[in-house]
Amino acid sequence: MSETENLLHGVIDIHIHTNPDIRTRRLSDLQLATEARRVGARAIVIKSHLVTTMDRASIAREAVPGIDVFGGIVLNAQVGGLNAVAVDTAIKMGAKLVWLPTSSSANERRRQGKSDGVETVVDGRVVPGLIPILKLIAQSDIALATGHLTPAETLIVVEEARKQGVAKIVVNHPEWATVDMSIDDQKRLAQFDVYFERCYARNVGGKYEKNFERNLQAMEALGFESTIVATDGGQVENPLWSDALTEYIGYLLNAGVPKATVDLMTKQNPARVLGLSE
Repeated sequence: MSETENLLHGVIDIHIHTNPDIRTRRLSDLQLATEARRVGARAIVIKSHLVTTMDRASIAREAVPGIDVFGGIVLNAQVGGLNAVAVDTAIKMGAKLVWLPTSSSANERRRQGKSDGVETVVDGRVVPGLIPILKLIAQSDIALATGHLTPAETLIVVEEARKQGVAKIVVNHPEWATVDMSIDDQKRLAQFDVYFERCYARNVGGKYEKNFERNLQAMEALGFESTIVATDGGQVENPLWSDALTEYIGYLLNAGVPKATVDLMTKQNPARVLGLSE
């Protein structure tokens, strides 16, 4: 067994981008599923900023038996933003995650000098259109992911999500440049028993830089038990998904993080988010 196959056996990655996309990705859905099966991964989640992926995941599962492939819906402008009908349909078709707006978020669009972003929080309150979506997520017991909101918006949404009964909440890559969550921001969120998704790399000024040292510091500050290790992989600028995750896990082990703790962050915690047995 190769080092990659050894380190990735049984892992679950809840954040990978694939083709088809308007931005070329390194692998297609089926190619990623085949690679994930080859290295012995347990499950993967494919994500698109543009379209739903639970339907694509279903095809990949059928075409590549031996690996669980899941998807969901990102509430960007391409699906109508905070579209409860789209969310309800996605859930009925097997979505495991509902991501709040990413590239269409008001935060992201404001940073680009635009005023057409999808708002989730206005005047310190969750917008009314988000409430039925939170209720649908709670009723179906799937996961809410926080997308590219500001730290202040994320805190308000997470608090409301808990009030609406959402049990599984993933704070997406708090280190991402447009999310830019400080450790103190994350500590305020931690009171709501969320998972922090800590990814392989972040884009800074059009170039990717690895997050390993930054992520380990955050893990130590917030606790490994609240961490999910993911790649946010699939970019042509970054290594092949399996190589990236192998490098990431290897870094953590070499830094002295016990294997059982790495397993918690790469296997048990993401399994809980996806509703899989641990």
